[in-house]
Amino acid sequence: QVQLVESGGGLVQPGGSLRLSCAASGFTGRIKNLIMRWYRQVPGKEREFVARIESGSDSTMYGDSAEGRFTISRDDAKNTLYLEINRLKPEDTGVYSCNAYRRGAMTSYWGQGTQVTVSS
Repeated sequence: QVQLVESGGGLVQPGGSLRLSCAASGFTGRIKNLIMRWYRQVPGKEREFVARIESGSDSTMYGDSAEGRFTISRDDAKNTLYLEINRLKPEDTGVYSCNAYRRGAMTSYWGQGTQVTVSS
């Protein structure tokens, strides 16, 4: 059974840092072979793309609001995707979810999300 489980969220003061994790299990093969993404959801707004890491090459792409302060990475040996966020701002607040799929597959998988709240 495929599972993605996020962790690492919490209440953080503006200017702080967080590292979110997404533990993957149940996938056939290495997670390096998956396209993996982070999204953010804020109540009343559409889910927003944050970052993506490509299968194989590990090249990365970021949404407009994530450029410069966010870093997506993964540890293949630990089957874990990460999102590091620096210099946090109140507008970074939201539920961060990870998504994974294999190129060409019909199905993508989502975690349940982890809440990040940036407030003083």
